[in-house]
Amino acid sequence: MKIGLVIYGRLDTLSGGYLYDRQLVAALRRRGHTVEVYSVPWRDYARHLADNADPRWSARMNAATVDLWLQDELNHPSLFWVNRRLRALQRVPIVTVVHHLRCSEDHPTPLLHLYRRIEQAYLTTVDALLANSRTTLATVEALGIRRPAHIAWPAADHLEPAATIDAAAIAARAMRNDPLRILFVGNVIPRKGLHLLVDALADSDAPWTLSVVGQMEADPGYAQYIVTRARAHGLLPRIRFLGRLDDAALVDAYRSHQVLAIPSYEGFGIAYLEAQRFGLPVIALTTGAAREAILDGQTGFLVEPGDATAIARHLAHLERDRLALAAMAMAARLRYELHPSWSTSMDGAVSWLEAIPPQ
Repeated sequence: MKIGLVIYGRLDTLSGGYLYDRQLVAALRRRGHTVEVYSVPWRDYARHLADNADPRWSARMNAATVDLWLQDELNHPSLFWVNRRLRALQRVPIVTVVHHLRCSEDHPTPLLHLYRRIEQAYLTTVDALLANSRTTLATVEALGIRRPAHIAWPAADHLEPAATIDAAAIAARAMRNDPLRILFVGNVIPRKGLHLLVDALADSDAPWTLSVVGQMEADPGYAQYIVTRARAHGLLPRIRFLGRLDDAALVDAYRSHQVLAIPSYEGFGIAYLEAQRFGLPVIALTTGAAREAILDGQTGFLVEPGDATAIARHLAHLERDRLALAAMAMAARLRYELHPSWSTSMDGAVSWLEAIPPQ
């Protein structure tokens, strides 16, 4: 098949969603399919909505010769009307790759209403859904959208496939007599919840250090707010902002820390699985798909949104009870081992795409 993939920006963008898209493209190409990327520049939401009135964007889509469209659902504001015109000119399937819905995030009520209406309008134009979790698919269906669907979970074996950590190393790391080493992995943006983690650490009387891995440039205003908030709490000496790391450095970070904490809404949360691969218990939220990757009380803890007190309590428990930390770390590693690989997951997605009938 000749496949057109619609994304914002570049396919090598650093995020879990783009990693997923890259793995899917690689699997398609391994099976002999051709994938051409149709990219729209990153802008704000209003300008993306205006893409629907841009004759150049419509003309490029309309002139494409493809057997199937793959569209990252993130692009919904640029496609919700373009797709309607596309259907009048091309009789090929349109499949959306859904990582998580914008209307599932925390936004002011008027914006949530707008996002929900636009996403609903977009999703009615597609023929099938490729989702990254059961939770993500359920959020789509809650909007009243019913389409043929397939779930292909992300994986974590992309990080140095040969890299591993054995039980002895996990136990020794947990039992070290030093402050609890906490890791946060994600771009420093409001949705990732770093402010909640900072508040939790400000309330904690247990010794700890925090390393923040992720781009500070994604939202400079929010990044400065985090630094100011940490300084106001007197936490900066114990927090390191490491910026973006390459894969080798990220593996080192997972190896050297003891707990991952990312209190954010996630459609799946690849970092949760990456951390468990290296024996790190995970603290995440009860919302989103974290429960599909984390066994609450066994491989980590799930807390209610906004509950900094619960985060502080769980971190203090793991700092003070190193046997519990070691046991949870072992369970986290086992949870990873039971998860499918990228190859298994994406090969299943490709087989499903190949079976979609022509329009």
